[in-house]
Amino acid sequence: MKHLTTTLSIGALALGCLAFAADDLPRHPSDIAYPPLTFNPPSPSEFRTTLADGTPVFLAPSKEFPLINLVITFKGGSNLDPAGASGLAAMTASQLRLGGTASMKASDLDERLDFLATKIGFTSSDWTSSASLNCLASTFDESLALLVDMLKTPGFDPSKLEVAVAEALSEMKKRNDSASTISGAEWRRLSYGTEHYRGQQMTESGLKGFNAESMRAMAASIFHPGNMKIAVTGDFDRKVMLEKLTSAFSGWTAGAEQANPPVPTTTLVPGIYHVEKDIPQGKFIIGLPSITRDDPDYIPFMVMNDILGGGGFTSRITQRVRSDEGLAYSAGSQFSAEVFWPGQWRAAFESKNATCALAAKLVLEEMARIRSTPVTALELDTAKKSFIETFPETFSSRDATLGVFMTDEWTKRPGDYWTTFREKVSKVTPADVQRVAQKYLDPSKVTILVVGKWDEIAKGDQGGRATMAMLEKDLGPTKHVPLRDPMTLAPLPMK
Repeated sequence: MKHLTTTLSIGALALGCLAFAADDLPRHPSDIAYPPLTFNPPSPSEFRTTLADGTPVFLAPSKEFPLINLVITFKGGSNLDPAGASGLAAMTASQLRLGGTASMKASDLDERLDFLATKIGFTSSDWTSSASLNCLASTFDESLALLVDMLKTPGFDPSKLEVAVAEALSEMKKRNDSASTISGAEWRRLSYGTEHYRGQQMTESGLKGFNAESMRAMAASIFHPGNMKIAVTGDFDRKVMLEKLTSAFSGWTAGAEQANPPVPTTTLVPGIYHVEKDIPQGKFIIGLPSITRDDPDYIPFMVMNDILGGGGFTSRITQRVRSDEGLAYSAGSQFSAEVFWPGQWRAAFESKNATCALAAKLVLEEMARIRSTPVTALELDTAKKSFIETFPETFSSRDATLGVFMTDEWTKRPGDYWTTFREKVSKVTPADVQRVAQKYLDPSKVTILVVGKWDEIAKGDQGGRATMAMLEKDLGPTKHVPLRDPMTLAPLPMK
């Protein structure tokens, strides 16, 4: 009986607590009040130091896991590919990892790295290359020695290169299988011409000309002290790590830092360009030149693009083309601002052939509308919050943070950029959005690239709302561009 009384008393107390708590609960989730998020971006000075030779080093020690992650970035990548040898820098990077060293066969190196549970990788991209090392803290010394050996005395095993070339040739044969691959290559030609490295593509003859000698020369021009910056995160002591890095790179002759990549002399020419491809859906790219990364209009342009087509389902192009009209599964825009030359604004979509012209017309109408009418307060608030509230993700990890700081140092980004970013976003007004739209997004000056079945695309939709002839009134007659041989890039006969 006593036990029952105690149980009832506890139950009554619990019910009373629940009743009390219920009175304090918000009536709706939207009524929940959250404290403001306070986040101050870290400063590069917290992490940056230098080796005795002046090499910048960013260090972020942590005792969370017994691991060390090291990344070395070098200036130089595809921009250094010789004429007729597009892809050489990328192939060189891959073979640095796969081709062994002068003192260790490729198979022995692979076996040793597996035993150490160490991952080493090399990449080469637009105008930078990198070497990365991830290992246990207990095996860092040997792993670093192996990485440096791979950098200083690469083996470039001919048998490994032969396999890589065969794989690349196999992929090259598939170039014309995908509308995305075709449109990407042709858009680069329209944007940069065939003289600039960004407009060039690897060919069969160029690929077969890669050899140990050409890769060794490429590696020597990129992977050396004087052309590198280092970032290390993980389980280590700062002073000890600096000593280990100094020792690892001592005796390695420092070369000169590579120059900035060449500025393209070609730019987009307004008009409509078409590549024939027998597919049920046409692929469209609609683009214009934009601005450089450090242009004062960068942040207003970024916000404007988010409202127009970059913000997913909340953006106008997505809503109009996908949600309202159901013409495409994916439709939107992206905005790039290059460091060394102006970037591009591009809208893109895929739609069934008969509705491609209509979808393009709607995109151009949305470009005109954001120029002629101020955006709404809700649209502006949504776009600004998307950048402000996701801002901390830029520094979501130590590796990400040091990656940001290394890139900023290579590109000489203004020192107050991250500390003033959210404030500048918050100050963007409807007038700012309209101003940059009027300045940079002129629908009558766009370049449109079409990949698809022209006879069906040109006729337009059954309702007669849009045809390609209607677009040609402002942009001129369509220029039909030949498909290119996937191996030689020579133009193929047009049907």
